[in-house]
Amino acid sequence: MIGSKNTVPTASSPVIFAAEHIKKYFGPTHANDDVAITIHSGEIRGLIGENGSGKSTLISMIAGIAVPDTGSMIMNGIPYAPKTPLDAGKNRIGTVVQELGLVDGLPAGVNIFLGRTEQFEKLGVMDMKQLYAQASGLLEKWGFNDFPVRKMAGTLSIEEKKVVELIRALSINPDLLILDEITQVLSLNYRRILIAIINKMKAAGKSVLMVTHDVEEMVELCDSITIMRDGKVVAERQSDATTPDEVKRLMVGRELSGSYYRSDTTDQFEDSIVLAAEHLESGFFHDVSFNLHKREILGFCGLSDAGIHELAESLFGVRKIKSGTVRVAQRNAAIKTPLEAMKAKIGYVPKDRDKQALMIVDTIMNNVCLPAVELTKRFLGFLDPKVQREVSKKVIEKFDVKTIGVTQIMSGLSGGNRQKVNLGRWMIQDKEILFLDCPTRGVDVGVKSYIYTEMIKAKEQGLSIIVFSDELSELIGMCDTLVVMKSGQIKKTMRRSDGFTEEAIVEAML
Repeated sequence: MIGSKNTVPTASSPVIFAAEHIKKYFGPTHANDDVAITIHSGEIRGLIGENGSGKSTLISMIAGIAVPDTGSMIMNGIPYAPKTPLDAGKNRIGTVVQELGLVDGLPAGVNIFLGRTEQFEKLGVMDMKQLYAQASGLLEKWGFNDFPVRKMAGTLSIEEKKVVELIRALSINPDLLILDEITQVLSLNYRRILIAIINKMKAAGKSVLMVTHDVEEMVELCDSITIMRDGKVVAERQSDATTPDEVKRLMVGRELSGSYYRSDTTDQFEDSIVLAAEHLESGFFHDVSFNLHKREILGFCGLSDAGIHELAESLFGVRKIKSGTVRVAQRNAAIKTPLEAMKAKIGYVPKDRDKQALMIVDTIMNNVCLPAVELTKRFLGFLDPKVQREVSKKVIEKFDVKTIGVTQIMSGLSGGNRQKVNLGRWMIQDKEILFLDCPTRGVDVGVKSYIYTEMIKAKEQGLSIIVFSDELSELIGMCDTLVVMKSGQIKKTMRRSDGFTEEAIVEAML
Protein backbone atom coordinates (compact mmCIF):
# COMPACT_ATOMS: atom_id res chain seq x y z
CA MET A 1 0.00 0.00 0.00
CA ILE A 2 1.46 3.32 -1.09
CA GLY A 3 1.08 6.34 1.14
CA SER A 4 2.79 9.70 1.30
CA LYS A 5 3.99 11.55 4.38
CA ASN A 6 4.65 15.18 3.52
CA THR A 7 5.02 17.52 6.46
CA VAL A 8 5.31 15.47 9.64
CA PRO A 9 3.59 17.19 12.58
CA THR A 10 5.76 18.11 15.52
CA ALA A 11 5.14 18.39 19.25
CA SER A 12 4.54 22.11 18.69
CA SER A 13 1.52 21.39 16.46
CA PRO A 14 -1.83 21.96 18.20
CA VAL A 15 -3.21 18.98 20.10
CA ILE A 16 -6.51 17.77 18.63
CA PHE A 17 -7.13 14.89 21.04
CA ALA A 18 -5.60 13.66 24.29
CA ALA A 19 -6.47 10.88 26.74
CA GLU A 20 -4.85 10.29 30.13
CA HIS A 21 -5.01 7.47 32.69
CA ILE A 22 -7.75 5.61 30.82
CA LYS A 23 -8.80 2.38 32.51
CA LYS A 24 -11.50 -0.06 31.48
CA TYR A 25 -12.34 -3.35 33.18
CA PHE A 26 -14.43 -6.27 31.99
CA GLY A 27 -14.69 -8.35 35.15
CA PRO A 28 -11.13 -9.27 36.13
CA THR A 29 -9.78 -8.31 32.71
CA HIS A 30 -7.89 -5.02 32.35
CA ALA A 31 -8.88 -4.19 28.77
CA ASN A 32 -7.21 -0.76 29.16
CA ASP A 33 -4.77 -0.17 32.00
CA ASP A 34 -3.68 3.47 32.48
CA VAL A 35 -3.61 4.28 28.77
CA ALA A 36 -2.49 7.70 27.52
CA ILE A 37 -2.36 9.00 23.95
CA THR A 38 -1.93 12.47 22.40
CA ILE A 39 -2.72 13.23 18.76
CA HIS A 40 -1.65 16.47 17.08
CA SER A 41 -3.19 18.48 14.27
CA GLY A 42 -2.36 17.04 10.85
CA GLU A 43 -1.05 13.79 12.33
CA ILE A 44 -1.70 10.30 11.00
CA ARG A 45 -1.32 8.13 14.08
CA GLY A 46 -1.10 4.37 13.90
CA LEU A 47 -2.46 2.21 16.72
CA ILE A 48 -1.29 -1.39 16.69
CA GLY A 49 -1.16 -4.46 18.89
CA GLU A 50 -2.09 -8.12 18.93
CA ASN A 51 -5.74 -9.17 19.10
CA GLY A 52 -6.84 -8.56 22.67
CA SER A 53 -4.22 -5.86 23.33
CA GLY A 54 -6.88 -3.21 24.06
CA LYS A 55 -6.95 -1.23 20.79
CA SER A 56 -10.64 -1.67 20.03
CA THR A 57 -11.57 -0.95 23.65
CA LEU A 58 -9.69 2.36 23.53
CA ILE A 59 -11.30 3.29 20.22
CA SER A 60 -14.77 2.40 21.51
CA MET A 61 -14.34 4.84 24.40
CA ILE A 62 -13.09 7.64 22.14
CA ALA A 63 -16.04 6.97 19.83
CA GLY A 64 -18.63 7.05 22.62
CA ILE A 65 -19.52 3.36 22.28
CA ALA A 66 -18.16 2.55 25.76
CA VAL A 67 -17.44 4.64 28.85
CA PRO A 68 -14.05 4.50 30.64
CA ASP A 69 -14.01 3.46 34.30
CA THR A 70 -11.39 6.09 35.10
CA GLY A 71 -9.37 8.69 33.24
CA SER A 72 -10.06 11.79 31.17
CA MET A 73 -10.16 12.90 27.54
CA ILE A 74 -9.84 16.27 25.80
CA MET A 75 -11.02 17.11 22.28
CA ASN A 76 -10.01 20.43 20.71
CA GLY A 77 -8.96 21.73 24.12
CA ILE A 78 -12.33 20.99 25.77
CA PRO A 79 -13.04 18.19 28.30
CA TYR A 80 -14.60 15.31 26.38
CA ALA A 81 -16.75 12.54 27.91
CA PRO A 82 -19.06 11.04 25.24
CA LYS A 83 -21.95 8.81 26.25
CA THR A 84 -22.99 7.86 22.70
CA PRO A 85 -21.54 7.90 19.15
CA LEU A 86 -23.79 10.91 18.48
CA ASP A 87 -21.89 12.76 21.23
CA ALA A 88 -18.64 11.89 19.45
CA GLY A 89 -20.02 13.19 16.17
CA LYS A 90 -21.05 16.48 17.77
CA ASN A 91 -17.43 16.82 18.95
CA ARG A 92 -16.15 16.24 15.39
CA ILE A 93 -14.98 12.66 15.83
CA GLY A 94 -15.91 10.25 13.03
CA THR A 95 -15.33 6.52 13.48
CA VAL A 96 -15.34 3.44 11.26
CA VAL A 97 -15.35 0.45 13.60
CA GLN A 98 -13.97 -2.99 12.76
CA GLU A 99 -17.31 -4.80 12.94
CA LEU A 100 -20.00 -3.75 10.52
CA GLY A 101 -22.35 -1.10 11.88
CA LEU A 102 -25.14 -0.54 9.33
CA VAL A 103 -28.88 -1.14 9.53
CA ASP A 104 -29.38 -3.79 6.85
CA GLY A 105 -33.07 -2.94 6.35
CA LEU A 106 -32.35 0.67 5.36
CA PRO A 107 -30.86 2.00 2.09
CA ALA A 108 -27.18 2.90 1.92
CA GLY A 109 -27.98 6.62 1.64
CA VAL A 110 -30.14 6.60 4.77
CA ASN A 111 -27.39 4.78 6.69
CA ILE A 112 -25.00 7.61 5.85
CA PHE A 113 -27.22 10.10 7.72
CA LEU A 114 -28.49 7.76 10.42
CA GLY A 115 -29.38 9.77 13.53
CA ARG A 116 -29.28 13.02 11.54
CA THR A 117 -32.11 12.57 9.03
CA GLU A 118 -34.15 15.42 10.50
CA GLN A 119 -32.25 17.80 8.20
CA PHE A 120 -34.19 16.31 5.28
CA GLU A 121 -37.64 16.61 6.87
CA LYS A 122 -40.20 19.08 5.56
CA LEU A 123 -43.50 19.33 7.42
CA GLY A 124 -42.84 15.94 8.96
CA VAL A 125 -42.16 14.25 5.60
CA MET A 126 -38.71 12.96 4.64
CA ASP A 127 -37.39 14.41 1.38
CA MET A 128 -35.75 11.22 0.08
CA LYS A 129 -34.74 12.79 -3.22
CA GLN A 130 -32.66 15.41 -1.37
CA LEU A 131 -31.21 12.78 0.97
CA TYR A 132 -30.07 10.55 -1.88
CA ALA A 133 -28.69 13.52 -3.80
CA GLN A 134 -26.64 14.64 -0.81
CA ALA A 135 -25.44 11.08 -0.15
CA SER A 136 -24.34 10.72 -3.79
CA GLY A 137 -22.63 14.11 -3.60
CA LEU A 138 -20.63 13.07 -0.55
CA LEU A 139 -19.58 9.79 -2.15
CA GLU A 140 -18.48 11.56 -5.33
CA LYS A 141 -16.67 14.25 -3.32
CA TRP A 142 -14.47 11.59 -1.73
CA GLY A 143 -13.90 9.58 -4.92
CA PHE A 144 -16.64 6.92 -4.86
CA ASN A 145 -18.59 7.55 -8.04
CA ASP A 146 -21.81 5.79 -9.14
CA PHE A 147 -22.37 4.24 -5.72
CA PRO A 148 -25.79 2.55 -5.24
CA VAL A 149 -27.19 4.86 -2.52
CA ARG A 150 -30.73 3.49 -2.91
CA LYS A 151 -29.67 -0.11 -2.46
CA MET A 152 -30.55 -1.81 0.84
CA ALA A 153 -27.48 -2.06 3.09
CA GLY A 154 -28.14 -5.76 3.68
CA THR A 155 -27.57 -6.48 -0.02
CA LEU A 156 -24.25 -4.60 -0.23
CA SER A 157 -20.92 -6.39 -0.27
CA ILE A 158 -18.78 -6.12 2.86
CA GLU A 159 -16.51 -3.69 0.97
CA GLU A 160 -19.46 -1.49 -0.06
CA LYS A 161 -20.72 -1.49 3.54
CA LYS A 162 -17.35 -0.19 4.71
CA VAL A 163 -17.50 2.59 2.13
CA VAL A 164 -20.91 3.63 3.51
CA GLU A 165 -19.50 3.65 7.06
CA LEU A 166 -16.51 5.69 5.90
CA ILE A 167 -18.68 8.30 4.17
CA ARG A 168 -20.94 8.44 7.24
CA ALA A 169 -17.88 9.25 9.37
CA LEU A 170 -16.68 11.86 6.86
CA SER A 171 -20.14 13.45 6.53
CA ILE A 172 -19.72 15.24 9.89
CA ASN A 173 -16.50 16.92 8.66
CA PRO A 174 -14.46 15.32 11.45
CA ASP A 175 -11.38 16.84 13.03
CA LEU A 176 -10.40 13.30 14.08
CA LEU A 177 -11.16 10.32 11.84
CA ILE A 178 -10.78 6.88 13.44
CA LEU A 179 -10.30 3.91 11.09
CA ASP A 180 -10.39 0.48 12.72
CA GLU A 181 -9.23 -2.26 10.34
CA ILE A 182 -10.77 -0.79 7.22
CA THR A 183 -7.98 -1.39 4.72
CA GLN A 184 -8.12 -5.19 4.89
CA VAL A 185 -11.73 -5.09 3.68
CA LEU A 186 -10.97 -2.90 0.65
CA SER A 187 -9.70 -3.88 -2.76
CA LEU A 188 -6.72 -2.12 -4.31
CA ASN A 189 -8.67 0.63 -6.12
CA TYR A 190 -10.70 1.51 -3.03
CA ARG A 191 -7.56 1.51 -0.90
CA ARG A 192 -6.04 4.11 -3.19
CA ILE A 193 -9.12 6.28 -2.69
CA LEU A 194 -8.81 5.81 1.07
CA ILE A 195 -5.17 6.90 1.00
CA ALA A 196 -6.16 10.02 -0.93
CA ILE A 197 -8.79 10.75 1.73
CA ILE A 198 -6.26 10.33 4.54
CA ASN A 199 -3.82 12.66 2.80
CA LYS A 200 -6.57 15.26 2.28
CA MET A 201 -7.38 15.11 5.98
CA LYS A 202 -3.72 15.62 6.84
CA ALA A 203 -3.32 18.52 4.41
CA ALA A 204 -6.36 20.22 5.98
CA GLY A 205 -4.78 19.98 9.45
CA LYS A 206 -7.14 17.23 10.56
CA SER A 207 -6.00 14.00 12.16
CA VAL A 208 -6.42 10.27 11.58
CA LEU A 209 -6.13 7.47 14.14
CA MET A 210 -5.60 4.29 12.15
CA VAL A 211 -5.69 0.67 13.29
CA THR A 212 -4.36 -2.01 10.98
CA HIS A 213 -2.63 -5.37 11.44
CA ASP A 214 -0.56 -4.72 8.32
CA VAL A 215 2.63 -3.49 10.00
CA GLU A 216 4.36 -2.56 6.75
CA GLU A 217 1.34 -0.51 5.70
CA MET A 218 1.27 1.30 9.04
CA VAL A 219 4.95 2.22 8.99
CA GLU A 220 4.63 3.48 5.43
CA LEU A 221 1.43 5.47 5.82
CA CYS A 222 1.49 6.84 9.38
CA ASP A 223 3.57 9.63 10.92
CA SER A 224 3.77 7.96 14.32
CA ILE A 225 2.75 4.68 15.92
CA THR A 226 1.37 3.79 19.35
CA ILE A 227 1.96 0.14 20.27
CA MET A 228 -0.23 -1.67 22.79
CA ARG A 229 0.20 -4.98 24.57
CA ASP A 230 -1.94 -6.53 27.33
CA GLY A 231 -4.07 -3.40 27.73
CA LYS A 232 -1.14 -0.99 28.06
CA VAL A 233 0.77 1.38 25.80
CA VAL A 234 4.23 -0.20 25.66
CA ALA A 235 5.90 2.14 23.16
CA GLU A 236 5.49 5.06 20.78
CA ARG A 237 7.61 5.44 17.67
CA GLN A 238 8.02 7.92 14.83
CA SER A 239 7.53 5.94 11.62
CA ASP A 240 10.67 7.30 9.99
CA ALA A 241 12.71 6.14 13.00
CA THR A 242 11.47 2.55 13.24
CA THR A 243 11.06 -0.60 11.15
CA PRO A 244 8.28 -3.17 10.72
CA ASP A 245 10.43 -5.73 12.54
CA GLU A 246 10.82 -3.47 15.59
CA VAL A 247 7.09 -2.78 15.69
CA LYS A 248 6.33 -6.52 15.53
CA ARG A 249 8.79 -7.19 18.35
CA LEU A 250 7.21 -4.52 20.53
CA MET A 251 3.72 -5.87 19.76
CA VAL A 252 4.36 -9.45 20.80
CA GLY A 253 7.14 -8.88 23.35
CA ARG A 254 9.57 -11.14 21.55
CA GLU A 255 11.55 -11.35 18.33
CA LEU A 256 9.64 -12.70 15.32
CA SER A 257 12.32 -14.34 13.25
CA GLY A 258 12.03 -14.91 9.52
CA SER A 259 9.09 -14.57 7.16
CA TYR A 260 5.78 -16.27 7.80
CA TYR A 261 5.27 -16.89 4.09
CA ARG A 262 6.49 -19.87 2.08
CA SER A 263 10.23 -20.03 1.61
CA ASP A 264 10.18 -21.86 -1.75
CA THR A 265 9.94 -20.01 -5.06
CA THR A 266 8.47 -22.77 -7.26
CA ASP A 267 4.91 -23.98 -7.69
CA GLN A 268 4.65 -27.42 -6.12
CA PHE A 269 1.54 -29.54 -6.62
CA GLU A 270 0.45 -32.80 -8.23
CA ASP A 271 -0.87 -33.23 -11.77
CA SER A 272 -4.21 -34.69 -10.68
CA ILE A 273 -7.17 -32.26 -10.82
CA VAL A 274 -9.42 -32.23 -7.75
CA LEU A 275 -11.87 -29.53 -8.84
CA ALA A 276 -12.81 -28.16 -12.24
CA ALA A 277 -14.86 -25.01 -12.87
CA GLU A 278 -16.16 -24.65 -16.41
CA HIS A 279 -17.68 -21.57 -18.06
CA LEU A 280 -19.20 -20.11 -14.90
CA GLU A 281 -21.62 -17.24 -15.50
CA SER A 282 -23.39 -14.92 -13.08
CA GLY A 283 -24.18 -11.24 -12.68
CA PHE A 284 -20.70 -10.77 -11.15
CA PHE A 285 -18.39 -12.87 -13.37
CA HIS A 286 -18.33 -14.22 -16.92
CA ASP A 287 -17.00 -17.41 -18.54
CA VAL A 288 -14.75 -18.33 -15.61
CA SER A 289 -12.93 -21.65 -16.06
CA PHE A 290 -10.02 -23.08 -14.07
CA ASN A 291 -8.65 -26.28 -12.54
CA LEU A 292 -7.50 -26.86 -8.96
CA HIS A 293 -4.83 -29.52 -8.51
CA LYS A 294 -4.05 -31.75 -5.56
CA ARG A 295 -1.77 -29.98 -3.02
CA GLU A 296 -2.14 -26.67 -4.87
CA ILE A 297 -2.72 -23.25 -3.29
CA LEU A 298 -4.58 -21.33 -5.99
CA GLY A 299 -5.14 -17.61 -5.48
CA PHE A 300 -7.70 -15.17 -6.93
CA CYS A 301 -7.32 -11.37 -6.83
CA GLY A 302 -8.80 -8.31 -8.47
CA LEU A 303 -10.26 -4.85 -7.99
CA SER A 304 -13.64 -4.19 -6.36
CA ASP A 305 -15.62 -5.11 -9.50
CA ALA A 306 -13.60 -8.24 -10.27
CA GLY A 307 -16.12 -10.62 -8.69
CA ILE A 308 -13.66 -12.77 -6.72
CA HIS A 309 -15.67 -12.84 -3.49
CA GLU A 310 -18.91 -13.64 -5.35
CA LEU A 311 -17.00 -16.40 -7.13
CA ALA A 312 -16.01 -17.89 -3.77
CA GLU A 313 -19.67 -17.96 -2.68
CA SER A 314 -20.70 -19.53 -5.98
CA LEU A 315 -18.09 -22.30 -5.85
CA PHE A 316 -19.44 -23.40 -2.46
CA GLY A 317 -23.05 -23.13 -3.64
CA VAL A 318 -24.01 -20.20 -1.40
CA ARG A 319 -24.70 -17.99 -4.43
CA LYS A 320 -26.47 -19.41 -7.50
CA ILE A 321 -24.84 -19.24 -10.91
CA LYS A 322 -26.67 -18.74 -14.21
CA SER A 323 -24.73 -21.40 -16.08
CA GLY A 324 -21.57 -23.49 -15.98
CA THR A 325 -20.46 -26.33 -13.71
CA VAL A 326 -18.35 -26.80 -10.60
CA ARG A 327 -17.27 -30.41 -10.42
CA VAL A 328 -15.20 -32.37 -7.90
CA ALA A 329 -13.16 -34.58 -10.21
CA GLN A 330 -12.41 -37.62 -8.05
CA ARG A 331 -16.05 -37.97 -6.99
CA ASN A 332 -17.60 -36.88 -10.29
CA ALA A 333 -19.88 -34.67 -8.21
CA ALA A 334 -21.36 -31.35 -9.37
CA ILE A 335 -21.61 -28.67 -6.68
CA LYS A 336 -24.80 -26.60 -6.58
CA THR A 337 -25.48 -26.23 -2.84
CA PRO A 338 -23.39 -25.93 0.36
CA LEU A 339 -24.63 -29.39 1.43
CA GLU A 340 -23.35 -30.93 -1.80
CA ALA A 341 -20.05 -29.11 -1.29
CA MET A 342 -19.63 -30.44 2.24
CA LYS A 343 -20.51 -33.98 1.12
CA ALA A 344 -17.80 -33.60 -1.51
CA LYS A 345 -15.33 -32.83 1.31
CA ILE A 346 -15.09 -29.09 0.68
CA GLY A 347 -14.80 -26.49 3.47
CA TYR A 348 -15.43 -22.76 3.17
CA VAL A 349 -14.24 -19.81 5.27
CA PRO A 350 -16.13 -16.71 4.02
CA LYS A 351 -14.92 -13.13 4.10
CA ASP A 352 -17.46 -11.88 6.66
CA ARG A 353 -16.95 -14.37 9.48
CA ASP A 354 -19.41 -12.80 11.91
CA LYS A 355 -22.40 -12.68 9.55
CA GLN A 356 -21.70 -15.40 6.99
CA ALA A 357 -19.87 -18.03 9.02
CA LEU A 358 -20.18 -17.87 12.79
CA MET A 359 -23.14 -17.83 15.17
CA ILE A 360 -21.73 -14.92 17.09
CA VAL A 361 -24.09 -15.18 20.08
CA ASP A 362 -23.65 -18.95 20.46
CA THR A 363 -20.94 -21.08 22.08
CA ILE A 364 -17.63 -22.17 20.64
CA MET A 365 -18.85 -25.78 20.84
CA ASN A 366 -21.96 -25.16 18.75
CA ASN A 367 -19.98 -23.17 16.19
CA VAL A 368 -17.39 -25.93 15.87
CA CYS A 369 -19.92 -28.74 15.66
CA LEU A 370 -22.37 -27.20 13.18
CA PRO A 371 -20.26 -27.92 10.04
CA ALA A 372 -18.62 -30.93 11.76
CA VAL A 373 -21.87 -32.68 12.61
CA GLU A 374 -20.75 -35.94 10.98
CA LEU A 375 -17.92 -36.17 13.52
CA THR A 376 -20.33 -36.06 16.45
CA LYS A 377 -23.07 -38.40 15.22
CA ARG A 378 -23.61 -41.64 17.05
CA PHE A 379 -26.30 -44.37 17.18
CA LEU A 380 -29.35 -43.62 14.97
CA GLY A 381 -27.88 -40.27 14.02
CA PHE A 382 -28.14 -38.71 17.48
CA LEU A 383 -25.49 -36.15 18.43
CA ASP A 384 -23.21 -37.11 21.30
CA PRO A 385 -22.58 -34.13 23.67
CA LYS A 386 -19.44 -35.78 25.00
CA VAL A 387 -17.99 -36.10 21.52
CA GLN A 388 -19.05 -32.53 20.73
CA ARG A 389 -17.03 -31.28 23.70
CA GLU A 390 -14.03 -33.43 22.69
CA VAL A 391 -14.10 -32.14 19.10
CA SER A 392 -14.40 -28.53 20.31
CA LYS A 393 -11.53 -28.98 22.79
CA LYS A 394 -9.44 -30.38 19.95
CA VAL A 395 -9.98 -27.20 17.93
CA ILE A 396 -9.16 -25.01 20.94
CA GLU A 397 -5.96 -26.93 21.68
CA LYS A 398 -4.78 -27.48 18.10
CA PHE A 399 -5.38 -23.87 17.08
CA ASP A 400 -4.39 -22.27 20.39
CA VAL A 401 -7.71 -20.46 20.85
CA LYS A 402 -7.51 -18.18 23.87
CA THR A 403 -10.75 -18.86 25.71
CA ILE A 404 -12.19 -19.94 29.05
CA GLY A 405 -13.64 -23.08 27.47
CA VAL A 406 -15.99 -24.65 24.91
CA THR A 407 -19.05 -22.93 26.38
CA GLN A 408 -17.73 -19.40 25.89
CA ILE A 409 -19.88 -17.23 23.62
CA MET A 410 -18.13 -16.34 20.35
CA SER A 411 -18.73 -12.60 20.78
CA GLY A 412 -16.42 -12.72 23.81
CA LEU A 413 -13.44 -13.74 21.66
CA SER A 414 -11.07 -11.40 19.87
CA GLY A 415 -11.19 -11.27 16.07
CA GLY A 416 -8.11 -13.46 15.77
CA ASN A 417 -9.50 -16.15 18.04
CA ARG A 418 -12.83 -16.13 16.22
CA GLN A 419 -10.96 -16.73 12.98
CA LYS A 420 -9.05 -19.61 14.55
CA VAL A 421 -12.35 -21.26 15.45
CA ASN A 422 -13.73 -20.47 11.99
CA LEU A 423 -10.75 -22.09 10.26
CA GLY A 424 -10.14 -24.86 12.77
CA ARG A 425 -13.65 -26.32 12.60
CA TRP A 426 -13.04 -27.16 8.94
CA MET A 427 -9.44 -28.29 9.24
CA ILE A 428 -10.15 -30.92 11.92
CA GLN A 429 -12.41 -32.67 9.43
CA ASP A 430 -11.36 -34.98 6.64
CA LYS A 431 -11.62 -32.30 3.97
CA GLU A 432 -9.87 -32.46 0.61
CA ILE A 433 -10.57 -28.91 -0.63
CA LEU A 434 -10.72 -25.63 1.29
CA PHE A 435 -11.98 -22.25 0.06
CA LEU A 436 -10.51 -19.34 2.07
CA ASP A 437 -11.93 -15.85 1.44
CA CYS A 438 -9.67 -13.21 3.05
CA PRO A 439 -8.51 -15.70 5.73
CA THR A 440 -6.36 -13.21 7.66
CA ARG A 441 -8.74 -10.22 7.64
CA GLY A 442 -8.67 -8.46 11.01
CA VAL A 443 -6.07 -10.68 12.68
CA ASP A 444 -2.70 -9.71 14.13
CA VAL A 445 0.72 -10.81 12.90
CA GLY A 446 0.90 -13.70 15.36
CA VAL A 447 -2.43 -15.20 14.25
CA LYS A 448 -1.60 -14.46 10.62
CA SER A 449 1.66 -16.38 10.93
CA TYR A 450 -0.22 -19.26 12.57
CA ILE A 451 -2.82 -19.41 9.78
CA TYR A 452 -0.14 -19.45 7.09
CA THR A 453 1.72 -22.23 8.91
CA GLU A 454 -1.49 -24.29 9.06
CA MET A 455 -2.09 -23.69 5.35
CA ILE A 456 1.38 -24.98 4.49
CA LYS A 457 0.89 -28.03 6.71
CA ALA A 458 -2.49 -28.73 5.11
CA LYS A 459 -0.97 -28.46 1.62
CA GLU A 460 1.80 -30.88 2.57
CA GLN A 461 -0.80 -33.32 3.89
CA GLY A 462 -2.64 -33.34 0.56
CA LEU A 463 -5.25 -30.56 0.95
CA SER A 464 -5.99 -28.31 -2.03
CA ILE A 465 -6.75 -24.66 -1.21
CA ILE A 466 -8.25 -21.71 -3.07
CA VAL A 467 -7.52 -18.29 -1.52
CA PHE A 468 -9.57 -15.23 -2.49
CA SER A 469 -7.80 -12.16 -1.16
CA ASP A 470 -7.33 -8.41 -1.47
CA GLU A 471 -3.87 -8.74 0.13
CA LEU A 472 -1.30 -9.03 -2.65
CA SER A 473 1.54 -9.82 -0.24
CA GLU A 474 -0.52 -12.75 1.10
CA LEU A 475 -1.12 -14.16 -2.37
CA ILE A 476 2.47 -13.63 -3.50
CA GLY A 477 3.75 -15.26 -0.33
CA MET A 478 1.48 -18.32 -0.29
CA CYS A 479 0.18 -19.31 -3.74
CA ASP A 480 1.41 -21.80 -6.35
CA THR A 481 -0.84 -20.28 -9.01
CA LEU A 482 -2.40 -16.83 -9.11
CA VAL A 483 -5.44 -15.84 -11.17
CA VAL A 484 -6.00 -12.11 -11.77
CA MET A 485 -9.57 -11.10 -12.55
CA LYS A 486 -10.84 -7.85 -14.06
CA SER A 487 -14.49 -6.85 -14.50
CA GLY A 488 -15.62 -10.37 -13.75
CA GLN A 489 -13.32 -12.13 -16.19
CA ILE A 490 -10.00 -13.94 -15.88
CA LYS A 491 -7.37 -11.55 -17.18
CA LYS A 492 -4.15 -13.41 -16.42
CA THR A 493 -2.91 -16.63 -14.79
CA MET A 494 0.55 -16.63 -13.21
CA ARG A 495 2.75 -19.38 -11.77
CA ARG A 496 5.00 -19.14 -8.73
CA SER A 497 7.98 -20.52 -10.63
CA ASP A 498 7.72 -17.62 -13.10
CA GLY A 499 8.03 -15.17 -10.22
CA PHE A 500 5.13 -13.16 -8.81
CA THR A 501 5.62 -9.40 -8.64
CA GLU A 502 3.19 -6.81 -7.29
CA GLU A 503 3.82 -4.64 -10.35
CA ALA A 504 2.81 -7.41 -12.79
CA ILE A 505 -0.30 -8.26 -10.75
CA VAL A 506 -1.45 -4.63 -10.51
CA GLU A 507 -0.81 -4.11 -14.22
CA ALA A 508 -3.08 -7.07 -15.00
CA MET A 509 -5.75 -5.75 -12.59
CA LEU A 510 -5.81 -2.35 -14.27
